Amino acid sequence: MTLEETIIGLARETKGAARQVANLSTTVKNRVLLAMAAALLERKDYIQAQNELDLAAGREKGLSAAMLDRLALSDKVIEAMVTGLREVAALPDPVGEISELQRRPSGIMVGRMRIPLGVIGMIYESRPNVTVDAAALCLKAGNAVVLRGGSEALHSNLALAQVLRDCLAAEQLDPAAIQVIPVTDREAVTCMLRLEEQIDLIIPRGGEGLIRFVSENSRIPVLKHYKGVCHVFVDAGADLGMAGDIVINGKTQRPGVCNALETLLVHRDAAAEFLPAVGARLALAGVEIRGCPQTLALMPMAVPAGPDDWGMEFLDLILAVKVVADIDEALTHIARYGSQHTEAIITNNHAHAQRFLREVDSSSVMVNASTRFSDGGQYGLGAEIGISTTKLHAYGPMGLRELTTRKFIVYGEGQIRV
Repeated sequence: MTLEETIIGLARETKGAARQVANLSTTVKNRVLLAMAAALLERKDYIQAQNELDLAAGREKGLSAAMLDRLALSDKVIEAMVTGLREVAALPDPVGEISELQRRPSGIMVGRMRIPLGVIGMIYESRPNVTVDAAALCLKAGNAVVLRGGSEALHSNLALAQVLRDCLAAEQLDPAAIQVIPVTDREAVTCMLRLEEQIDLIIPRGGEGLIRFVSENSRIPVLKHYKGVCHVFVDAGADLGMAGDIVINGKTQRPGVCNALETLLVHRDAAAEFLPAVGARLALAGVEIRGCPQTLALMPMAVPAGPDDWGMEFLDLILAVKVVADIDEALTHIARYGSQHTEAIITNNHAHAQRFLREVDSSSVMVNASTRFSDGGQYGLGAEIGISTTKLHAYGPMGLRELTTRKFIVYGEGQIRV
């Protein structure tokens, strides 16, 4: 059997299982999710033994300590996956929800019912815990899922999926509702992206290169974000102590994530007081400042920003800093260099706050809060399957509801159209 035939056969099996999953009751879905949580703990030794095969191969290939850390399924990581499964089981089930029911002049009742999307294709890198997170969310939302993780985590992903599939089988459910593509050949991804008859939506998670490859080669709709170039604008008259705390948190708490702060914009009337103070705190945290000429005059430790630093996702302890004349210049800068991920304003001016919320075209827009809050868990969505900076059909962090769509439903009493 060729690679293409293998991928097509696997996707067809998943498509067949999707109908059964779509019609599961909330009770059954929750029972399976809780059984999966218990099974991860019961079969931890098996999972970690398979994970060690990946870690050994990674060490042999010279993967960095950071990459190996992301790959490792430690006791703590497995406990986190177990907690995640239990949390998804506790979330309200969106499937079957009816809304907007209204009677039309003809007498018919028209409403909308929330339904699963069908088959989700997940393409992701490195972290094998995504296998469990994605499978759990897809199952609760009534979807089947085809998972294609990174080649460095193949044994781990297959082991995790097997534990989850065994729980489905124990409930007399089709294990094909959760599939992991069992090969590392990159051509498998290309094959997967051509299966528009079997897969309804592709969600890529990883670096910009992976996401652009998926977007450029997929025949299937793709929910994606290329990068997170997140800005904070410190307005004139802002609480500068609060602004400093938000900047430090946004840049230094986890600099390698997509909701970390990458560019700081400061109103010129606040710059002389704010930049030296926040600069000292950033320097203590080991942050390199790349600034405009006005910034260089106020922050001696800064180096000149190059043209490519505006709009750059550093994913590191590097921060671009620019002094702007007013909110208009800040909005123009964000419109040019932002990535529609997350933008924040620090201000005591209500009119400026409302204007920023209205005018910034981003999936998350914040007033007086850290960009690090741009996260499904922090927003109350439960677990998160990804972040979308496209607008069809989801915008921002994606949870259970974003893994569903709505269809029209009609109740009649014999009406015919005249």
